[in-house]
Amino acid sequence: MPRWKPLPEELDPEIRDFAEQMRRLVDRSGLSLSSLADKTGYSKTSWERYLGGRLLPPQGAISALAEVTDTDVRHLATLWELAERAWSRAEMRHDMTMEAIRIAQAREALEAAEAKAAGSKAAAAGRKRQKSATARPAPPEPPPPGPVPFGGARPEAPDGFPAREPGPAAPRPAASASGPPPAPWAGQPATAATRPVPREANRPSGGRRAAMLLVGGLCALGVVAGGFFFLGLPGGGDEAAAEPTPPPGPTAPALPEGVKCTGADCSGEDPELMGCGGQYAATTSDAMIGTAYVEVRYSEVCEAAWARIGAARPGDTLTITTDGGDEAAEDLGDSTEGYTMMVAAGDPESVQICVERAGDVQGCTLR
Repeated sequence: MPRWKPLPEELDPEIRDFAEQMRRLVDRSGLSLSSLADKTGYSKTSWERYLGGRLLPPQGAISALAEVTDTDVRHLATLWELAERAWSRAEMRHDMTMEAIRIAQAREALEAAEAKAAGSKAAAAGRKRQKSATARPAPPEPPPPGPVPFGGARPEAPDGFPAREPGPAAPRPAASASGPPPAPWAGQPATAATRPVPREANRPSGGRRAAMLLVGGLCALGVVAGGFFFLGLPGGGDEAAAEPTPPPGPTAPALPEGVKCTGADCSGEDPELMGCGGQYAATTSDAMIGTAYVEVRYSEVCEAAWARIGAARPGDTLTITTDGGDEAAEDLGDSTEGYTMMVAAGDPESVQICVERAGDVQGCTLR
């Protein structure tokens, strides 16, 4: 039975070459994974992941492997740098693929929602048209006009009484020499002297004319009073119009998808949970403190830094501080590797990393 499982088929060639080189060094040394973990300070599970191509080891693990296998660390470090670049490219491709999948899913959901809304709108319009057609019946046609049948009711006069049928003319009374002229009798046509003078249709009566004059006077009085009111109030008129409009406030910068903080908001937060790691982070400096390998991780997008350590001893405490006094510490406990929370830093050169053990400072990096 072979000692090593086959490496994944989709593994990048440079990562595959680096993993195979580490396997050859372990086979040549004759060390088991348990012995390798005891000598390097990295757990057996970590070495299984490193040698299986599932996780890229930190530089501290590579330095420890070169030491226990009596290998030139420079050659192994060169292979590690090539593998790290390939690993970063693979992570970026994975992130871009996942982003494209999320965008496609969002577009499909939006199109489905638009189609559903359009269908609902068309159905509602159809129901409305059907309801309008059934709720408004056609008006009945008026009966056609026709002659009044013989023997029917008489037509009524405007005052409600039956119209008077024409009859024989009554005898005209004689005019009096001293009295006023008699009124026209029935059947006599009106003359110019006896016809009543009609009132002009468009001329208003005396009461209506007085009401119109009163309304016009009240309107004019209201306009004058309003002008005095607005001109006499303090702080009104031009003073109120001269008040400056406050300028709009600055808008917050847009963050990439998945990034949840920037600057001071990132202090004390986990870089992986806040989206500041991966493609948005880089190692700006590294150093060896005793047997431990430490490095400064910095995210330009989040404007924050954190410390990472490998090949440490159980019980070590990793601390990162800034020039402004912001600090984050991580107690490794039984582990030999880990990282701190973030500190806000506009410049990666303004941070310092220290390693402590049982309250004693083992060493710090230079700013």
